[in-house]
Amino acid sequence: MIRFCFFARFVLFLLLGSGLQHLQAQPQVREKLSLDKGWLFHLGDIPFPVIKGHGPSYATSKAGSATGAASPKYDDKHWRRLSLPHDWSSEMPFDSSENLSQGFRKRGYGWYRRHFKLDSTDRGKNIELQFDGIATNAEIWVNGTTVHRNWCGYTSSYIDITPLALYGNDKTNVIAVRVDAVAHEGWWYEGAGIYRHTWLVKRPSLHITTDGVYANPIKKAGGNWLIPAEVTIANAGTAPQDATIAVNLVDRNNKIIGSASAKVQAQVLQETTAKILLDVANPTLWDVDNPYLYKVVATIRKNNMIIDEVTTKCGFRTIQFRADSGFYLNGRQLKIKGTCNHLDHAGVGVAVPDALWAFRLGKLKEMGSNAYRCSHNPPPNELLEACDSIGMLVMDENRNFNTSDEYVRQLQWLVRRDRNHPSVILWSVFNEEPFQGEWRGYEMVRYMSARVKELDTTRPVTAAQSGGQLNPVNVSQAADVVGFNYQQHAYDAFHKKYPDKPLISSEDGSAVMTRGAYVTNRKASVLGSYDTEFQPWGNTHRKNWELIDKRPFVAGGFYWTGFDYHGEPQPNEWPAIASVFGIMDLCGFPKSAFWIHQAQWRNDRPVLHLSPHWNWPADSIGKKIKVMAFSNTDSIALLLNGKKLGGQKADKYAMNTWYVPYHPGKLEAIGYNSRKKIVARFSVETTGMPYALQLIPDRNALKNDGWDAMPITVQAVDKKGRSVPVANNKVTFEVADGAVIIGVGNGDPLSHEPEKGNQRSLFNGLAQLIIQSREGANGQVKIIARAEGLKPAEISLSLSAVPVPPFVPEVKP
Repeated sequence: MIRFCFFARFVLFLLLGSGLQHLQAQPQVREKLSLDKGWLFHLGDIPFPVIKGHGPSYATSKAGSATGAASPKYDDKHWRRLSLPHDWSSEMPFDSSENLSQGFRKRGYGWYRRHFKLDSTDRGKNIELQFDGIATNAEIWVNGTTVHRNWCGYTSSYIDITPLALYGNDKTNVIAVRVDAVAHEGWWYEGAGIYRHTWLVKRPSLHITTDGVYANPIKKAGGNWLIPAEVTIANAGTAPQDATIAVNLVDRNNKIIGSASAKVQAQVLQETTAKILLDVANPTLWDVDNPYLYKVVATIRKNNMIIDEVTTKCGFRTIQFRADSGFYLNGRQLKIKGTCNHLDHAGVGVAVPDALWAFRLGKLKEMGSNAYRCSHNPPPNELLEACDSIGMLVMDENRNFNTSDEYVRQLQWLVRRDRNHPSVILWSVFNEEPFQGEWRGYEMVRYMSARVKELDTTRPVTAAQSGGQLNPVNVSQAADVVGFNYQQHAYDAFHKKYPDKPLISSEDGSAVMTRGAYVTNRKASVLGSYDTEFQPWGNTHRKNWELIDKRPFVAGGFYWTGFDYHGEPQPNEWPAIASVFGIMDLCGFPKSAFWIHQAQWRNDRPVLHLSPHWNWPADSIGKKIKVMAFSNTDSIALLLNGKKLGGQKADKYAMNTWYVPYHPGKLEAIGYNSRKKIVARFSVETTGMPYALQLIPDRNALKNDGWDAMPITVQAVDKKGRSVPVANNKVTFEVADGAVIIGVGNGDPLSHEPEKGNQRSLFNGLAQLIIQSREGANGQVKIIARAEGLKPAEISLSLSAVPVPPFVPEVKP
């Protein structure tokens, strides 16, 4: 999302250089200020006072007369002070009496309040509150007046508070938010509270509206490109205003490579959309391997002065789904290698810091994935920005299948917000709905698709359909691309019946495994990691990809899931509190499935990995251990303590298996290409006992803006420095003043240890510490990890000085 403030002229000068100086005649008056700091929180509901009598009933029925905790006069000075994003459910203990699907954690109700002031110079501006996401339903008051009711935990709320705002240093504005997290929309962990960012936006009376710039490039027949830009402006003033709307396209070198403008007259209290065409010759294309992004700078000019400006990004790329041969990106056939994902992470629940999105996407990219399905709801904007930057295709999904006005509004918001992202290639209008195989579902998708195409015609509409594709009337007949959830048996029959209909596996797999476990014990809720355990409706990782890869007409697939998530622990039950569907666990630590997909999906380098570890008890000596090799090489040889155990031709679908009598030492795999040349080696060794702890940061530096966060891997090593894969020591952490601990985890789906605090046990050798910088901190952050009987670990991370995001100053109640 666009973040501008009074010093935007200076920032743009640094970013864009002299190319835009002639447009910067006046400082910008738009400010987008973070409202994340300084909230007051109360866990639990606060009943409203019972009103009796004519006078009180009359008085409390008027604007600005909210009672109870919604009143500006309410005494909140003893409430807990915190910063957003915040997920109170992640702070709660696990409780077997709570909802299994929601992770056995209490959700309930909560209240938030925020006090702030507006300068008298802000009078006459347009003032907007923005809540990026509240779980689940909410009512919002400003200065005692209800200003918004939120009916979806995944959509943003844009609230014009201009008429209600108070100005001047002697006036305090009060926001009150009552959150109902008893209500739920999904059958997975959704968290509770204001779990995404909040903003206060100050704009001139004549301004570009929120999500008001649409600039998605289209390729012309002659090879050039066209950006049919649309800029929507609003006039909150008292008289019509004439203005010039200009759009500039800026490349990575800060050079303007396209420019156009249009004159408009903005009527009072109305929106006006200017349509502007930009011709662009030979742009650099956005691709999964080279995600080149351009900036689109839209301005409103009056009397040769810029009075408002918004910058967004775009990417030049073509997408096509063909019924005979799948998906094409920029004219190149590309198999979609995707994963489905929910929004939570170990330690933080759904209140995920922006930096963790880049971390998670980086792990998926490392695996070889090129696509991400937002299951089953709109994602945070920061996730899509990260997908744009890293080169990850996105299936963007609507939450509620409903054609009533409110739910259509939510769908339209999704499209309007996300339609500039080059990563987005599909709009999904539902997931697995009861009406999918009948006339009602067909009519609903037909209607919703029409509403989508009023806003964007450059991407196809799909629906994640779990049955009914072959029924006489079903939703696939209203979709542009047919989504198949767990219907792999129907691929061929559908393609034969509808040879002109593009097809994608929108969800498949549902294999289950516990990271680091290799013996299944369903009574103990432990599932082995040999890719043999899967749910009845699904398939193994290996067979699932084979069914997709061998069919050119299947555009690709989205495996369920990239990461484990809280809740939905099936096939397990209590005491299991998290899913085990993930290719990676809750922390992002790879399971065996990671290496299966890497071997199947990556062709840019040799891949070779072995499972399991080689630390087995003494009574296992001589017993056969199942060994799997995951590789994209031509052939593999396996050696134990230097003795060759045999070679096999690599199987890119089933992978390769040996049964090896266990003896401590070194188990090694060697990968060869077709010319019998060694191209890869991988080994596992029997280690000694845990001797010391080791901390491995994701990066070497942390930005000191108070927003940046980092996961740090924690492991135990033996005296030779080798990671001990069976260590389960309890670890205590100390973090110096430059950062704070915001979460801990270890990927154990059975662990009931708190995810907040400074302690966490290793699980099968690993744990994760998540830290976040303190605003304005200097020097370095020192992190120490201790465990009884082990040598402690200590690391120092540099703090990089960066500007603090502009924010709304806190006001004490």
